[in-house]
Amino acid sequence: METRFKKKANIFNVIVTAVSAMLSVGIMLYAVAHFGLYEAGEEIILNMFYIACIVMMWMYFFNRLSTDKFNYWSSVCVAITVLLRDILFPPPLATYALHLACLALSVYLILMLTYFYARKEWKTYSKANLWFIFIVDVIIAALYNYDIFIEEYVGEAKPYLMTEIWIRPTITYGLVACFVTESD
Repeated sequence: METRFKKKANIFNVIVTAVSAMLSVGIMLYAVAHFGLYEAGEEIILNMFYIACIVMMWMYFFNRLSTDKFNYWSSVCVAITVLLRDILFPPPLATYALHLACLALSVYLILMLTYFYARKEWKTYSKANLWFIFIVDVIIAALYNYDIFIEEYVGEAKPYLMTEIWIRPTITYGLVACFVTESD
């Protein structure tokens, strides 16, 4: 099978991202099975969108998906997960300021993704703008991570929460890495 990318660094980025995202989603599916649907049922919905992004990433990697479709549908899937997890059903956070910061960054991330996939000439989108999408997603995840440490959450679900927080930034990194290679 012929791959889309020729540079070893690009191939490495996509493979490491896809494999780590698959492992993370697998861990979260195990958590749903372990804790039950009542405790972790919303994770199944998020995982469906994460799995869709991973499948699209592999299809794009092996030239089975056009660039326009990949950019559009992966942006939509990430935006839906931001909308569901961070805006419509946000987790309870320790302070109101932390909640407000996460909410504002999540809205900003959705606006950036909407602006990106709504552009007709997406190749004119700069690399800095693409990496900024990833950076904002990492900041959101870091704030959620900080919240877990503020609350000193102790329990058997803590490793699963930490894994779930970092799935989307991992997928966003892979998607942005694919977008950057196409904008060359």
